[in-house]
Amino acid sequence: MSIRKIMYIVLAGLSFSVCSVVKAEQDLKLWYEQPAKEWVEALPIGNGGFGAMVFGGPAKGRIQFNDDTLFTGEPHDYSHKGAAKYLPELRRLLLEGKQNEAHELGNKEFMSISTKGNNRQEAYQPFGDLNLVFAGHDKFTVYYRDLDLNNAIATVRYKVDDVTYTREVFASFPDKAIVMQISADKPGKLNFLAGMTCLHKDSVVKSQGDDLLILSGQVENGKTRFEGRLLVRVDGGETVSSDAGIEIKGANKAVLILVGASSFANYKDISANPTKRCLDKLNAIGEKSYTILRQRHIADYQELFNRCGLDLGITDKAKLPTDKRLKQFGPEDPQLATLFFQYGRYLLISCSRPGSQPANLQGLWNDKKNPPWDSKYTCNINTEMNYWPAELTGLSECHLPLFEALKDLSVAGAIVAKEHYGARGWVVHHNFDLWRGAAPINNANHGIWVSGGAWMCQHLWWNYAFTGDKEFLRNDAYPLMKGASLFFMDYLVEDQKGKEKYLISGPSNSPERGGLVMGPTMDHQIIRTLFVNTAHAARELGVDEDLQKELLVKAGRIAPNQIGSLGQLKEWFYTEDPKTTHRHVSHLWGLHPGLEIHPRTTPELAEACRVTLKLRGDGGTGWSKAWKINFWARLLDGDHSYKMLAEALRGNTYPNLFDSCPPFQIDGNFGATSGIAEMLLQSNGSEIEILPALPSAFPSGKISGLRARGGFVVDIQWQNGELVSVAIQSLGGTEPIVRYKDKVCKLRIKNTQTVILNKKAFELE
Repeated sequence: MSIRKIMYIVLAGLSFSVCSVVKAEQDLKLWYEQPAKEWVEALPIGNGGFGAMVFGGPAKGRIQFNDDTLFTGEPHDYSHKGAAKYLPELRRLLLEGKQNEAHELGNKEFMSISTKGNNRQEAYQPFGDLNLVFAGHDKFTVYYRDLDLNNAIATVRYKVDDVTYTREVFASFPDKAIVMQISADKPGKLNFLAGMTCLHKDSVVKSQGDDLLILSGQVENGKTRFEGRLLVRVDGGETVSSDAGIEIKGANKAVLILVGASSFANYKDISANPTKRCLDKLNAIGEKSYTILRQRHIADYQELFNRCGLDLGITDKAKLPTDKRLKQFGPEDPQLATLFFQYGRYLLISCSRPGSQPANLQGLWNDKKNPPWDSKYTCNINTEMNYWPAELTGLSECHLPLFEALKDLSVAGAIVAKEHYGARGWVVHHNFDLWRGAAPINNANHGIWVSGGAWMCQHLWWNYAFTGDKEFLRNDAYPLMKGASLFFMDYLVEDQKGKEKYLISGPSNSPERGGLVMGPTMDHQIIRTLFVNTAHAARELGVDEDLQKELLVKAGRIAPNQIGSLGQLKEWFYTEDPKTTHRHVSHLWGLHPGLEIHPRTTPELAEACRVTLKLRGDGGTGWSKAWKINFWARLLDGDHSYKMLAEALRGNTYPNLFDSCPPFQIDGNFGATSGIAEMLLQSNGSEIEILPALPSAFPSGKISGLRARGGFVVDIQWQNGELVSVAIQSLGGTEPIVRYKDKVCKLRIKNTQTVILNKKAFELE
C-alpha cells in the first residue's frame, strides 16, 4: 500500500466515527390506531421457544401463545426399510425418459412411512390463549398500540372515560416467561378477568389459590403433554380466582407472568415433566419485580439487536401508522425499509435462541391446528432463508438452534441414507419436523429431493467464514459437513450420454418444477459447494488430506452450469423449459445464496441468470420476491433489487409486517433483511465489496455492524449515492481486499484493529 493511500485512510478517521454509531435516530416502531381484528394484524413477541401474538383489544385482550415443541405425532423413524433396492430402477426409468413410471414406482416403494402409515410428517400446534376481559372498555377513545423494536416490548394504550389504561408485554429470554403489566393512571380503577383457553380437546384449566391459573393437556393427534401457568400479582385491590379465571378488582396495577412447557425432551424422548418445568421457571423468577424483569429482558435483547444499525433517512411518511405506510411505500419513505430490515432481525431474535427449536415456516407463531404446510421445516429454501440474516447482521447465536437440529438430523438422516440409498453419511429431503423426519415425503415428484441437508450445511460453513470460530468448526460443523459429503460421494452417478462423464444427481427434482428427474442444476450447485466447503474446512483443521483431494476432484467432475437456448441458465442438465414465470428459481442457487456465479468472476453465467430472471418476471410469492431482492443485489442491480423490495412490501406484506406467501410464511421477512444487507455489502472470502448494489432510492445513509466473510465487522456511510467512509474491524487479524466500484484497496490490519477508509483511498493507484 502506498504512503499516499495510507494518509487517506488515516485522515478518514478524523471525519467519521465508527458506527457503533448508528443508533436509531427515529423510532423503530410498528404502530396502529386500532386493535388487531385478524391474526396477521396482531404483534409478535418471543423469547426463542415461547412466544405470543398480542391483539390489543380494549374490552377483550387476546394473547395467543405458542411453545415450539408442540407438534402432533410422537418420536418415530420415518425411513422406508429396503427402499434402496428400487434406486437403480428409478434411475434407469428416468434416464430412459419414463418419468411417469419412475414417479409411480417412487410413490409406491420409496417414500417415507409415518406413524399413520402414510407419507406425511407432523404439524406444529398452537398452545393456548390468554384472554383479558375488561367490562365497559368497549367504549374507548384515543387508542394506540405499538411494537418497539428497540426494546422488544408491545404496548397498548387507550382511555375509558377519564382513565388512561396501559399494557406492556414482552417475552423474556433470561426469565423464560411472557410478562405483562397492566396499569391505570388513577388509583383503584383496574378491574378485569384473566383466563386461559386451549384448542386441544381434553385440555383443562384450573385455579390454584387466588393468584395462579393452570392450563394442562395433551396435543390432539399427538402424545406430547403440556402445561401453562399464569401468575398474577396486583398493586392495590384484590384477586379472586375460579376455573373461569382470575378476577382483579380495584387494583392500581397488575403484573401477569405466563410460563409454559411440554413433555418434549428431545426428538426421541417425550417423557419430561411439564409441571416441574413450569414450577422451575416460576421459582427462578421468584420475587423479581416487574421493573427488574423488564430491565433484564431489555439488556439481553439489546445486546443482540444493537449490534447492527441502519439509517436510510426519515420523512413525514413515518408519522403515518404502519398499515397505512405499507400501501404507499416508495422512495419517499426510506425509513419503512429500515423498519422492515430491523423487523427481520427482531423476528429472528424472537424465534431462534440457544435452547429453542429452529425457526419454522411461521417462525414461532401459529394459531391453527392445521396450519399451512404444517408450519414445520421446508428446507428446499424456506428453512435456510430464515437464517440468511444471521451471520450477515451479527446474530450468530440465533443460528445455533438450526445447528443443533442438524445434529439430530445427521442421526435420523444416516438411517435414511442407508435404507433409501445404500449410502454412507446422512441425507435430508425437502422437509423435516420436530421428530426429525429426513426421508422423502408427500409425493415422489417433489419429495424425492436429496439436497436439504447439504444446503443447510452451507450455514455451518458460513458460521466459520464470518466468525473464524475454529472450535465450532472442529467440534460441530466439520463432522456434519463430512457426513453429508460422504453421502453424496456415494450417491452421485456418472453420466453415460456425454463423453465428459460428468457426475450427476438423481433421482431428484428442481424444487417445485418438473417432477422427478436426473441432473437438476440446483443439486449440482449445492453438492459442489458442499464438497468445496468441506475440503476447505478439513484444510483449516489440518485433517483428512486424502478426503480433501477426493472431494475437490469430485467437485470438479460434477456437471457444470450450462447456458440454454434463450441465453438462460439451464435448470436441468438434460432438458430445458425456459418460458415459465414459476416462483421457484431454484437453479439460480449458485448466484445466491451460493458464491459460484457473480458478474465479476463469471460474467457469462451471471448474464444467463439475468436472462432467467427476466424470463421468470418479477411476480411470485412473498418469499420468492425476497429471494429476487438478493438475486438482483448479487447481479449488482440495486434499482431492480429495490423494485422487488417495494413490490414485496406493497403486495406481499400483512399489516403487522409479516410476509405473505400467501398465507403467512416468515421466510420472506428474513429474505428481505438479507437482501437489504446484500445491497450494501457483499463478500466472498477474499474480497469485501462496499455498496455493490446501492439503489437510487437510498441516496444517503449509514449502516453499522454488518459482517463480512473472513471475520470482519463493517460500518459504512454514504451521501448522494457516493461513499463517504467505511470502517472495517478485523476480528481475527485477517487482511482484506476491499472493493468500491471498480477500485480495490489491500489493507494492512492488526488483530481486532479497526481501519477507516474514505472514497479517496479507492481513487489512488
